[in-house]
Amino acid sequence: MAWTKRRLAAALSVCALAAALGAARWEAIASATAAQAEDLRIGALLPMSGPNAEYGQTFGSGADLSVAHVNADHLLAEKLVLSYEDSQALPMQGVLGMNKLVNVYRTPFVLTGFTGVSKAIAPLARRSQTVAVNGGGVGPDLAELGSYFWNVIPLANSEVRAIIPYLVGERKLTRFVLIYVDDPLGQSINQELAQDLPPAGATLAASFAVPAGSQQFGGVVARVRDAKPDLIFIASYGAQQSQIVKQLRDNGVSQQIASYSAFSIPAINALPEAKGALYTTQRFNWNAPDKLTQRFVTDYTQKYGRKPTAYAANYYNAVRLFAILAAQLEHEGKPVTGANLLDVRQRLQHFDLVGGSVSFDANGTVRAPIQVNQIDGAGGTVVSTR
Repeated sequence: MAWTKRRLAAALSVCALAAALGAARWEAIASATAAQAEDLRIGALLPMSGPNAEYGQTFGSGADLSVAHVNADHLLAEKLVLSYEDSQALPMQGVLGMNKLVNVYRTPFVLTGFTGVSKAIAPLARRSQTVAVNGGGVGPDLAELGSYFWNVIPLANSEVRAIIPYLVGERKLTRFVLIYVDDPLGQSINQELAQDLPPAGATLAASFAVPAGSQQFGGVVARVRDAKPDLIFIASYGAQQSQIVKQLRDNGVSQQIASYSAFSIPAINALPEAKGALYTTQRFNWNAPDKLTQRFVTDYTQKYGRKPTAYAANYYNAVRLFAILAAQLEHEGKPVTGANLLDVRQRLQHFDLVGGSVSFDANGTVRAPIQVNQIDGAGGTVVSTR
């Protein structure tokens, strides 16, 4: 009997201890959940691995700095938190990541990039009333993905239309050859050049499509050489575009190279073979006197040890746009939801961001001037603005 009483007492002690530990554990979980609930969370669906990881790093560098500035300035009542999901720049991976951001993290606002990924996630953004903001993809059809899909970057048709007058009118280059990745982005640039060059007094002498994963271009280079162009336009991205440039130069093709904003990454700007290449981006005056631009340039350079790119500024601006909209909703006593963010964006019209005040077209695409940049090995030089 004594043994049974001792055993019962021990068992009760264990139960009491377990109950205490359980209560403490649940208290800790509740505390953590409450703390998490006090955060205002947005998402970033970017390529963090794979051949296009440099874009994800560049996009994320601007977004991370913007989050730090928003929190340091206490622009919002809650702490702003940015949750990343790796899209690998692939549509299927993008859909998986978007599902997690929408259904697990419940983010009302998601940063995205790349034309294929953006088109794949747009239906989910629309159904869930989640705002998706693109600062890197430039396919013209990204302007047609619905009211919950916004672009803080000019699209490819705007970039091509801006650079053609400079190339033809000022550089006197009239015989174009295009090398393009065989996907919606490359196909759209092929179509745009074929349409816009003749009225400008130039011709698209030849177009060469390359598979998205290809890294060897000996045959294409030979055909480019045979076409005798004045200018070679490259519509690709990531490691592939670097290889195209390198193999052109290594095989003696010396004509002028031009591209769109995909050239706006450190790898291309540091590539010796790319020196002298021309490319378009949204216009940014890094020497603008406004405090926001100067703070961005100074802090970005100090944090990352290099000058900012247009991509970094686009994603900085995307996060800051969210903060402006969310702060307005807090002021009005409304919840920060995708539907309410859309309503405020449509009501406010103009937004002070890095590079100046911007507005949006009815389709959610930013109105912005375009600049033509030239790679010089030292961060680039602006040679024309449109």
